[in-house]
Amino acid sequence: MTNPIIIEADGGSRGNPGSAGSGAILLDSVTGAVLGEIALYIGVATNNVAEYRAVLAAIELANEIAPEARLFIRMDSKLVVEQMSGRWKIKHDAMSELSVLVAKAIGNRQVDFEWIPREQNTRADALANEAMDAEKSVVRKFVSADDTQSIRVISSLESASSLEYNSTLPSSVRAPKNVKSPLTTLIMVRHGRTALTETHRLSGRGGEDPQLSELGILDASNVASELLKVGVTGFLSNVEAPSVIVSSPIRRTRETAEIIGRQLGLPVEVEEDIAEISFGEWDGHTNAEVQQKWPVEFENWKGDISIAPPGGGESLEEFDKRVQEGRKRILSKYSGQTVIVVSHVMPIRGFIKTAFASDWPSYWRISVAPCSMTVLRFWGEEAAEVTCTNYVGHQ
Repeated sequence: MTNPIIIEADGGSRGNPGSAGSGAILLDSVTGAVLGEIALYIGVATNNVAEYRAVLAAIELANEIAPEARLFIRMDSKLVVEQMSGRWKIKHDAMSELSVLVAKAIGNRQVDFEWIPREQNTRADALANEAMDAEKSVVRKFVSADDTQSIRVISSLESASSLEYNSTLPSSVRAPKNVKSPLTTLIMVRHGRTALTETHRLSGRGGEDPQLSELGILDASNVASELLKVGVTGFLSNVEAPSVIVSSPIRRTRETAEIIGRQLGLPVEVEEDIAEISFGEWDGHTNAEVQQKWPVEFENWKGDISIAPPGGGESLEEFDKRVQEGRKRILSKYSGQTVIVVSHVMPIRGFIKTAFASDWPSYWRISVAPCSMTVLRFWGEEAAEVTCTNYVGHQ
């Protein structure tokens, strides 16, 4: 029978909200052996969010080390202990979402939460401060060697996704390594669904400007839950946690960004030049309707990047110039940070086009689903790297 595991967890924030870190230690309850240590740097967050993230990361590690073991989670946060025990109501959106992730991680296993005085939680506190001091994350797993009773480190964030991943420079050996600009990571998120999205109708800048539908609100909530994991667990655990959200000015993107912002506790800024391309008189029509009503204009538009839709639309050439200016401003203003950029199909394709150093076909060869995630890394204009496109695992 697997011995129960004691988890001591803590989180801290220097500013509340401010630079935050989470710490946890996993112990065999019978032998006292250290099974794992977690020091997570999570960027700008509150103390409470950092404490919840410590619990989530610790349970995820326990699920890997001993999935059948009973867990005794000890914290000096009365709030988290009482909320996770079901005795106190959770009112903050970010903590509510994190509590859902913690509950999913727990599943059917037995878990007990216990409050302990701060002076009995010094090891977890030290790990949280280790993360804040280094501004880096580390997970250390320990195991007894076969021929001794000693403990040795066997892993330090060595997942398959991190084996060929350089956290500060371009990863490929052929990529430039003498870049002077700091790494800026952009997590591109397309807005959630609207009534026009669901009926396959064109919807651009200057058009009807619809709000999110019920399904679109669900899309935004789902992607927010996935974004909570950035820098903590999952396929983006090795990415620094986001510090700001930048949104297109169009209503559906602002609504999506606001849902994400509430759940992550992040501010939302607006960048005008990452709005969707303008379709002019074609806005609100399906492609089939446009082809039927404007057959000549439609065929000319498809074959020439300098031709704009009638009635004030934008040509692809004009649009690309605009969206690249928006991209440059984001990279300049938020240099060195991880930024969630909430935009549309065409602007996201434009960012990918530049990251790939590709040509115009990028605008019609890349799928971008509602509330999908595309992760791009830029070192100013010196280098770029594509981590993933159109990720929809959270849907």
